[in-house]
Amino acid sequence: MTKPVIVVTQGDPLAERGISAITRNVASRLGVKRCLVYCNPKHALDADKHDVIYEIEYSQVVDFLRHHSTTNDNNLVNQLLEAVDRRILEKNKRRKQLGLDPLEKDYALLQEVTKAALKIVCGGVTVAHTTDEIPEFSITSFYQIGIDLGLIDETDMVAFA
Repeated sequence: MTKPVIVVTQGDPLAERGISAITRNVASRLGVKRCLVYCNPKHALDADKHDVIYEIEYSQVVDFLRHHSTTNDNNLVNQLLEAVDRRILEKNKRRKQLGLDPLEKDYALLQEVTKAALKIVCGGVTVAHTTDEIPEFSITSFYQIGIDLGLIDETDMVAFA
């Protein structure tokens, strides 16, 4: 590796289980600090900031991706937005059939935009999930979008036990 390691977390409040718990744990085990990427100031306020040394707002990540796109009409942000919109529609059709409330896209988009940008900035990325079996309606389930668009590789994904 030619660049330092950092663990990126995305605004989740500290919980006993889930991503906020594992990012703390992974950072501690690796002996590294964390970076927080958040949707908006309220999202940042609620976030677990233990060992966070950088904070980046979603709009900054979007600006970075727009700058690294090949054309304005077909940039990475638009591709991700369209793919997340399509997946939200699919999942919400299924949720409606099950009598569940619709999903919102903000956190899914934050997740996928962040992974794409980090892969460009860092030259590589490892995405740790909390389980091998990702629930159908979790935000984590949107990971396939980055793979489908060729922005991350399936080998970048690991389950954290």
